[in-house]
Amino acid sequence: MKIDIPGYGILNLKYVVMDYNGTLAVDGRAVAGVDRALENLAGELELHVLTADTFGKAAAELKDMPCSLSILPAGDQSAAKRDYVRQLGAQNTAAIGNGRNDRLMLAESALGICVLLDEGACVETVNAADVLCPSILSALGVLASPLRIKATLRS
Repeated sequence: MKIDIPGYGILNLKYVVMDYNGTLAVDGRAVAGVDRALENLAGELELHVLTADTFGKAAAELKDMPCSLSILPAGDQSAAKRDYVRQLGAQNTAAIGNGRNDRLMLAESALGICVLLDEGACVETVNAADVLCPSILSALGVLASPLRIKATLRS
């Protein structure tokens, strides 16, 4: 997915890395409609989910969705998420998250999107993002409609 944004630059996105709890899910349950939104993006971008899996439900909730799932061990999850983005290629990655442990991956990615669901969003993560969206469906919709990104980020 190539997006030429006047005054901002060109995004060449291949991957989307997403947090699970607070981003794709509330209280461990995937937000209604996330499955369809991910299916819509899967033809354009490779989808990855990184999570501590606080509620232990991520694998079951995502089992039929077109994304890879990595459950992170305890420790410095902020660095682990950032390093995952680096390994994929940060210059080709969009990242979506809301928590403090998402701030480094949003800052590292070519496009960082912070979402504000029921759990809220860490102010550090909001400040690390390029775009703030009111829901995960809105964030996935922005990626599915690149003109929205262009309208938001152009000078």
